[in-house]
Amino acid sequence: MGDLRELYQEVILDHGRHPRHFGKLAFATHSKEGYNPLCGDQITLYVEENAGVLTNIRFEGCGCAISMASSSLMAESLQGQTKVTAMEMFQLFHQLVTNGLLTEIQLERLGKLKVLQGVLEFPLRVKCATLAWHTLNAILNNDTTTVSTES
Repeated sequence: MGDLRELYQEVILDHGRHPRHFGKLAFATHSKEGYNPLCGDQITLYVEENAGVLTNIRFEGCGCAISMASSSLMAESLQGQTKVTAMEMFQLFHQLVTNGLLTEIQLERLGKLKVLQGVLEFPLRVKCATLAWHTLNAILNNDTTTVSTES
């Protein structure tokens, strides 16, 4: 189990230091700001949607390694997926980091995202891990307010 935990930590550090899908998306159909005042994480999430498919997802901002890694892994995992799939993945990911009660099939469905399961042990870091996800959820639900982990 220690080797697996080390691998997960390496993936989080790699995505935190070298986030994928980082930068502004010039032709975004949706964008939304998200903020975590406890940690200082700030992101702007950009989504290009075409016929219900998230064809491109990018983000920019700054934050802790958990926040950046989660944003990076989310964008990597959901790009090319439908809005319906993205909403389902939001629910699964939220469950993963808040209570960890997932079946093996659900864990497999999350793919690389399961590396963030250890956040469950650090309640203050849950908000860091879910910031990008709540921001995406607001986009998917046409919520016009700025996303804050404290609201």
